[in-house]
Amino acid sequence: MDITASMRRLEQEFGELERQLADPEVIADPERLRVVGRRHARLKEIIDLYREYGQALADAADAEAMLSDATDEEMAEFLRSELEKARSRAEELHGRLLLELVPGDPMEDRNAIVEIRAGTGGEEAALFARDLFNMYVGLAQRRGWKVNVLDENPTELGGIKEVVFQVEGPGVYGVLRLESGVHRVQRVPITESQGRIHTSAATVAVFPEVEDVEVDVNPSDLRIEAFRAGGPGGQHMQKNETAVRVTHLPTGISVTCSDARSQHQNREKAIRILRSRLYELAREEQEQRLAQQRREQVRSGDRSEKIRTYNFPQDRITDHRIGLSIHSLPSRLAGEIDELLEALARWDRQRRLQEALAAEE
Repeated sequence: MDITASMRRLEQEFGELERQLADPEVIADPERLRVVGRRHARLKEIIDLYREYGQALADAADAEAMLSDATDEEMAEFLRSELEKARSRAEELHGRLLLELVPGDPMEDRNAIVEIRAGTGGEEAALFARDLFNMYVGLAQRRGWKVNVLDENPTELGGIKEVVFQVEGPGVYGVLRLESGVHRVQRVPITESQGRIHTSAATVAVFPEVEDVEVDVNPSDLRIEAFRAGGPGGQHMQKNETAVRVTHLPTGISVTCSDARSQHQNREKAIRILRSRLYELAREEQEQRLAQQRREQVRSGDRSEKIRTYNFPQDRITDHRIGLSIHSLPSRLAGEIDELLEALARWDRQRRLQEALAAEE
C-alpha cells in the first residue's frame, strides 16, 4: 500500500473540508455541518498520525547519520539506542497507519435497520431475542442514539418472536454492522423446572438505511397488503387495517410494519426497510462475485454460523470470531459492550488490511 500517495489524497480532502467548514452555506445546514465536521475530525487523526510517523523516520535518519560520525564509544552506544527506539516507533506507527488507511465500509456513517428473530429454542429463544433487543437499546441510550421500533411480534411470556427497529445517530451502521449473525445463549430457562441448562439462539441482521435514489424499486414489483394491527386489547384495540405488509415479488423479500397509527405511515416505513434489505442483498451478491474469500466474512450472505455465545452459568460472553471473552453478563446485556465492539472493529480493520495487501500482490 502506497502510504505517501494515500496521504496526499487525504490531505487534499482535508483542505477541502476546512474550506467547507468556513462556508456560510455549510454552517447554516446542521446536518451537512455534522457530516463535514465528523469527516474533518477523522482525517485530522490520520494526518496527525502520519506526521508522527514522519518525525520518527526523521529521528531514525538523524541518529543513523550521527552514529556514522561518532568516535566516542559511550556516545555511539547512546545513538544506537536512540536509533533502535526511533525505528521501533516508526515501525509501530507504520502499522497503525496502514490500518487507518484501509478503506472502511462506505455506508458506515448511516443509520441502521436492525432485525432480531428468535431461532431454535422456543419461548427461551424469544426471551433471549428480547434480551438482545434490550442490549442494543441500552447501547443506544449510552451513546445518545435514537431507537424507533418499526415492527414487533411479542410472546405471552414477554419474549419477542421478531422485532425490527431503526437506530439513528452518527456512525451507527459502522458500529453495529458486525453484530449480524447467530447469537447463542446457554442458561436455565424460566420454563425449566429441573434446572437444566438449555442452548437457544436468535439471529441479528443489520442493514444500512439507504435513500430512495440508491435503490430503484419498481412499484409494479411490490405487493402491498393491509391488515389489522394487533394491539393491547380493550379500548385501545386497532379496529382499522393500519398494518402493512410489502412484498418484493422478484426476490420474495417481505416486510411488515405495524407500529404507526396510519396505514400510510406504515407503508412508507415498510418500503424504507425493504430498500435497505434490497441494497444489502445486492451488495452481498456483488461481494461474492468479487472474491470467494468474502464468504468467510461476517457480512457475507451466510449467517448460519454462530458468532457469539452468552453463557450465563459462567457469566461470560465469547465472540468466536476474535476469541475474546468478557464477563459481567448483566451489565453487558444492559448495553455495556463497548469493549467488545472496539475489539471487533480492530479485528475487522486488520482483516481488511490483509485483503488489501493480498490484492496488491
